[in-house]
Amino acid sequence: MINEEIRFREVRLIDSDGSMVGVVPIGAARARAEERELDLVCISPTAEPPVCKILDYGKYMFEMAKKEREARKNQKVTEVKEVQLKLRTEEHDLGFKTRNACRFLSEGDRVKVVLKFRGREMTYTNQGYAVMKDFAEACKEFGGIDREPRVEGRNMIMFLQPKK
Repeated sequence: MINEEIRFREVRLIDSDGSMVGVVPIGAARARAEERELDLVCISPTAEPPVCKILDYGKYMFEMAKKEREARKNQKVTEVKEVQLKLRTEEHDLGFKTRNACRFLSEGDRVKVVLKFRGREMTYTNQGYAVMKDFAEACKEFGGIDREPRVEGRNMIMFLQPKK
């Protein structure tokens, strides 16, 4: 809220140089802002009494947008990488897929491990849990289980998350 939009009777006023003026009626605060040809901006409307500051509103909005862009730029976006297995994946292939998953985890990405059941393999889901447990054990140096293995249709899915 700025200038005439502020509808409080009294506000705690901060001057344009950053010094605390104190609690003043809203009319006096508006007059002081107009005197300096600046805007009266409500910084904290929930405080008791609300805190208002005399400043250039355009410059204030530019600074806030700049801080928001900076915060968004510094955010780390974690991706979900997928590794697909089958119940009878050979030892060498399993080692290769384990190395890839460990690399993904070390780069800070989550890993979705999908074990596909084909044909009559659906009757051996207990073996699938063992394969998933062994895979998670092989990757435990780089990350841990985020979501336990679950059967969803003809697939068993488990998520691994990187260590902090």
